[in-house]
Amino acid sequence: MLTFDYKCSQCDAKYEITPELMLCPECELEQKRGQPLKGVLEVELKGTPISNDPLDYLPVEREYFPDMPVGNTPLWHPEKLLQKHDFPELYFKDDGLNPTGSLKDRASLLVAAFARKNGIDEVVVASTGNAGSSMAGVGAAAGLKVKLFLPKSAPQAKLIQSLQYGADLVLAEKNYDQAFALSLQYSKKFGGMNRNTAYNPMTIEGKKTVSIEIFNQLDRVPDHIFVSVGDGVILSGLYKGFRDLLQFKKIPKMPEIHGIQALGSSAISRAMSSGEFQEQHAETVADSISVNMPSNGYLALKNLKAYSGHCVTLTDEEILSSQKELSSSCGLFSEPAAAAAYAGFLKQKKILDPNSTCVVLLTGNGLKDINSALKNIVIPSKTINSLDELN
Repeated sequence: MLTFDYKCSQCDAKYEITPELMLCPECELEQKRGQPLKGVLEVELKGTPISNDPLDYLPVEREYFPDMPVGNTPLWHPEKLLQKHDFPELYFKDDGLNPTGSLKDRASLLVAAFARKNGIDEVVVASTGNAGSSMAGVGAAAGLKVKLFLPKSAPQAKLIQSLQYGADLVLAEKNYDQAFALSLQYSKKFGGMNRNTAYNPMTIEGKKTVSIEIFNQLDRVPDHIFVSVGDGVILSGLYKGFRDLLQFKKIPKMPEIHGIQALGSSAISRAMSSGEFQEQHAETVADSISVNMPSNGYLALKNLKAYSGHCVTLTDEEILSSQKELSSSCGLFSEPAAAAAYAGFLKQKKILDPNSTCVVLLTGNGLKDINSALKNIVIPSKTINSLDELN
């Protein structure tokens, strides 16, 4: 059996897990405007897990989870791409096949269970799109009200998805960072549980389940994992899952994790080089990883440095090209932010052992953002009445 506490990722202070506690109270006092969150909390595990089921590594009992098939997503091993790149152990973890179409369902599921356990009936969240539509969908299954703040630039498919699930949607005039700030103001004024990424410790903890699944599916730890990075929470969730497996001696090593960012939204990559976070006016076709200042920047950077991780930046052209190649080569249609992970593999493969085990983590479905996909394809404009008219 396991027991759970919170531990500050900066000062190592430990706290009891309560629904009111979001950040380390001491480190939060050091928060500076326009910088990543200070005092991000992680869940610390003690004891022995009763199985390798990812749910048994989480700090909420099974009875509180809504009946929704989150996780257990497939690990693709497409022959065509293996041969093309001469990487026989190349795999694609397709989290776009979660119920709402993104990896964010893993975090939303745990947040919903935690809210239900503590008798909370409303969840508040800011998002670039996927976390919001995810929380809306999982909230519908869990019987929770969802107050959602999205930037007005969010892809229409994600807006429609959120409204279809029944969320109360508010559009922020400027960007995701403004939506984040507005959602915090709302939850402090009106209550409810705030699900904001990194701010709520359960977001990192829920996302760690993808690491445990990868280990279970491969029956070994991969050598390399490629993942797109915006706020840095999925990255830290990956590290957290493998750290838990290391703690319980399930695996012998940490995989090398390659954090992939769009050049137009690369605060973590730049901080990896300079040691400082500088705000950037984010602009990229990969909306799910478009943030001016990554809320989980400090913890993401700490993990990358502690475990010799890598940062890779890509142009929007490289991202869209990889999206099209991935779709046309093996039928995996991922949104630009997810396809960025594959573009990162393409950029890094020349320095990798071709016999190494590589996992590309695809975080969202391509139907989430068809407008971006349209930038790299041509829809026929000519119509015909007879096959004789074909060129």
